[in-house]
Amino acid sequence: MSEREKKISLFADALNVAVTDQGDGPAYLVLHGGAGPASVAGLAERLGQHGRVVVPTLPGFNGEPRPDWFLGVNDVVLAYLALVERLNLTKVVVVGNSFGGWIAAEMALRHSPSISGIALLNPVGIDTGSPDKAIVDPMKVAPADRIGLSFHDPKKSSFGVPTPAQLAVMAVNQQTLRLYGGEILHDPQLWGRLKGISVPALVGWGQSDKIVDVDYGRRWVQGIPGARFHAIPEAGHFPQIEQPDEVLRLLKEFRAGV
Repeated sequence: MSEREKKISLFADALNVAVTDQGDGPAYLVLHGGAGPASVAGLAERLGQHGRVVVPTLPGFNGEPRPDWFLGVNDVVLAYLALVERLNLTKVVVVGNSFGGWIAAEMALRHSPSISGIALLNPVGIDTGSPDKAIVDPMKVAPADRIGLSFHDPKKSSFGVPTPAQLAVMAVNQQTLRLYGGEILHDPQLWGRLKGISVPALVGWGQSDKIVDVDYGRRWVQGIPGARFHAIPEAGHFPQIEQPDEVLRLLKEFRAGV
């Protein structure tokens, strides 16, 4: 298995996106959320044994440059659609975790002929359906509590106790995330628009997620025509980290169906 790290220039060289591109075969575009590309690196490595896997780093994350004009979800969506075209990805399955799931859903709503399906792992992006429930902002709780909210078993967290340098990077990442997703981390109109998704969709949900609970996951499925829901036991907001074998099985099964 080969892995290639490179910068892809988009929009007449106005935007450079760092990507890893590994494996060969059926194409996957794997999108990270606020935890950064490390949160999907293990999944990408596993998927890379079964297909071609492209993982972009969100501009503004991990020290990557972000142009001043690159500010919102729509900018990210258009950039990733351009990336799919630039890399000649066809019949691609877009896999997104957390904020990456929001982006995957928005990409499907653009009806690109290159996208054959979307797999959402504990996505954010829609409202909770109740004014009494809110998406937990993990950056407004202490790091130790954040891990407890995000993982079924905190010992399985691959993040560990962050160093001061890592905390600084996390802070910049989260500031960038707020530019894209806003302070409420959802689009109040998105749930109503999900009915426009016409490609097959899988929603995998770590049952122990305390950032967004299982009922929120089912709300995603209610909004997307024909979407499949699969609860993943003993996993929280990052099922690809806590239950990598089960997530890989789900994605391979989903891929075979699309």
